[in-house]
Amino acid sequence: MPDPSLLLLIPAYNEEARIEPVLRLYADFFQRNYSGPFHLVVVLNGCRDNTLAVVRRVAQDFPSITWLNFPAPIGKGGALIEGLKLADRSELIGYVDADGATGPQAVLELARHLGQADCVIGSRWLPGSVLHKAQPKLRQFVSRGFHTIVELLFWMHIKDTQCPCKLMRREAAEKIHSSLRIADLAFDVNLLVALKYAGFRVVEVPIEWTDQIGSKVSSALFRSSLTMFLSVVRVRLIYWPRFYRLLRPLRPLETWIYKKLRAPQPLAGPKTVERK
Repeated sequence: MPDPSLLLLIPAYNEEARIEPVLRLYADFFQRNYSGPFHLVVVLNGCRDNTLAVVRRVAQDFPSITWLNFPAPIGKGGALIEGLKLADRSELIGYVDADGATGPQAVLELARHLGQADCVIGSRWLPGSVLHKAQPKLRQFVSRGFHTIVELLFWMHIKDTQCPCKLMRREAAEKIHSSLRIADLAFDVNLLVALKYAGFRVVEVPIEWTDQIGSKVSSALFRSSLTMFLSVVRVRLIYWPRFYRLLRPLRPLETWIYKKLRAPQPLAGPKTVERK
C-alpha cells in the first residue's frame, strides 16, 4: 500500500544563496524513499533577489517542485497561510524552513507518527532530539522566555512551538485555516492554538536539527521577539472575543506598532499571487 500523498511547503524570503541544495535534497530523498505522491511548494514572500529563478531551475530537474510567488512581502506566517490553502491537494501537508536546518528524514519520521495524532511537530527540547549545532545562547534564552509566555497564556504543554517542522492531516488544515491570521514568526502559536480549540490532537516528537548561519531571527532578535509577543497576545485576545471587541478602538494603535516594528500585520484580505 503506497504512502499517503504529501505536500510540503517551504516559505522563502531572499533565499537564493542557500535554497537550491535544500530543494534538491528534499526532492531526491522523497523520490527515492516515499512511495506515495510527493509535492514540494516553495512560497516566495516578497523576494527581492534571484530566489524565484533558482526555484525554477531546480524545478526543471524535479517535477515535484512548484511554487507560489507573492511579489509583496506577506511574512513567513502569511506565506504559510497562503500555502495551506493547497491542503485539498494531498492527504498530508506540512512545512519546513528554507535553510535546511531539518533534513527530509525528519519529515518522514513525522509522517510515520501521524497514526497517533492529527498533527505531529518536531521538537528540539525533547529527550532524544539530536542538535548537531545548537542555537546561540542568547537566542536560546529568548526562546525559552517566549515558551514560558506561550505556556502561561495557552497551557498547551508543548515544549517547542517554534520548531519549523510540522505535518498535519488535510482535514485538520482545512478546518482551522480560517482561524490563521498571524503573518509573522508567531504563526506557529496561532496554528497550534487553532488546532487545540478545534479539538485536534497534537503530538511532539524528537527531531534532528542543525542551527544554520544567517538566520533572519538572530539578525533582528529584539524586533522579532517583540513582534512575536504582540502577536501571541493578539491570539490570546481573539479567543476572548467579548474582551477583544472592547479593544476595537485600539486597533489603529496595533497597526502603528506593527509598522514601527517593520513586521507583517495580521492578514485580512486576498493577496496577489503568481502560481505555476
